[in-house]
Amino acid sequence: MNRIKIVFVAALTALVSSCSSNEPQYANRAEKIVAEIHNPSSKYVVVASHRGDWRNYPENSLEAIESVIRMGVDIMELDLKLTKDSVLVLCHDKTIDRTTSGKGKVSELTYEEILQYDLKRAHGVKKPGVKMPTLKQALEVCKDRICVNVDQGYEYCDLVLAITEELGVTNQILIKGKKMPEVVAEFEAAHSNNMMYMPIVDIQSESGKALFQAYKDQGIVPLAYEICWDSNAPEVKECMDYVVSSGSKLWVNSIWASLCGGLDDDLAYEQGADKVYKPLLDMGASIIQTDRPAFLIHYLRSIGRHD
Repeated sequence: MNRIKIVFVAALTALVSSCSSNEPQYANRAEKIVAEIHNPSSKYVVVASHRGDWRNYPENSLEAIESVIRMGVDIMELDLKLTKDSVLVLCHDKTIDRTTSGKGKVSELTYEEILQYDLKRAHGVKKPGVKMPTLKQALEVCKDRICVNVDQGYEYCDLVLAITEELGVTNQILIKGKKMPEVVAEFEAAHSNNMMYMPIVDIQSESGKALFQAYKDQGIVPLAYEICWDSNAPEVKECMDYVVSSGSKLWVNSIWASLCGGLDDDLAYEQGADKVYKPLLDMGASIIQTDRPAFLIHYLRSIGRHD
């Protein structure tokens, strides 16, 4: 009897081990997220947090980044500006007036001068001792833990790439822009290693339509498209259907009503997650940028789309 039990346990152990070996093995969480971004057939919905956890911490701060990592967010979206002494810092506006206790254009201040001021939380509440971080500092926090979407940063591509290469994080960085595909291709051809790239398409504007058509005409299938639309119309559905069927991921923004045909986070929070997020998922959205990351993740996990 004991011999049979031992043989059974050994066989069961071998079976479990065999099943486990078929599952993807990732060196860290960022690597797993990158794999999901590259998998258009995955049911997992990638969550991008807009400027980090800005409701509880200053936007684009290291604290805001740490908070969304703890939540289980997949992508930290950040904005870049260049200081007078050529330091890339995390700042959405051209000036530091709204986000810090100081005033002035980022481009006319040195980083040392910016460090004299404290960052503010939403609604203007100053956080003493919390300073505007550099891109390098932010990426050091994000390394291996979360992917990063560099917004308002394509004009600094060379500088960004130099930092990501130095830190060894290039593969977990997603940068986006509205450049024509040949411009992007020229930049990528000049480098042996490149960040992930995604075009931003305002599908109801003439320039957005032209950009989308250029990708279609050239038969280019980008990793993902960010699609923005103000109101529901036939061209929106046609665009999204094409994106999904072509094998690209579909990134949508629920941060502002004007970017998602009114299906925004505030509406979801006030009237129920199903009211907003279900229609976006039905459209084929597989990456959602949100201003309410914890709320969205809770909803996605409840329906088995963020496990």
